[in-house]
Amino acid sequence: MSKSLKRVRRALEEAGIAAEIQEMGQTRTAEEAAAAAGCTLDQITKSIIFRGEESGEAILFLTAGGNRVDAAKASAVAGEPLGKADAELIRAQTGFAIGGVSPVGHLNPIRAFLDPRLLEFDRIWAAAGTPRHIFPMDPQVLPQITGAQVADFISEN
Repeated sequence: MSKSLKRVRRALEEAGIAAEIQEMGQTRTAEEAAAAAGCTLDQITKSIIFRGEESGEAILFLTAGGNRVDAAKASAVAGEPLGKADAELIRAQTGFAIGGVSPVGHLNPIRAFLDPRLLEFDRIWAAAGTPRHIFPMDPQVLPQITGAQVADFISEN
């Protein structure tokens, strides 16, 4: 088991969530993850990371699989201009590689924001630290275990 997967399992267990991590094979898109999990596209939690241009830190936006982050709205929510986060920053702050960034189990604290669409479901799925592993959870506990603030940062198109 990879270090990333172990961190996610430990974070879930510490939060009191039964760790039902499942290996799904390589899922590079939210559509592929939804097909593998047998759920709707919007039940997939995408972890989108930007770089705060003033803070230099990674900022996490957790969004429903079918939604897109609006850069201007995300900047307003974050309180600073946002730029592209490179793989090095993402790995340094979260400990995860692109494609496997989990909402939990980060190496370092990260500011996070949550798409309210995710809260409309009984169950959502998120990456478990690798591009091949996902886990289901009750979305109502996501803000509590991630510290994510519910905010409007979604594109209208």
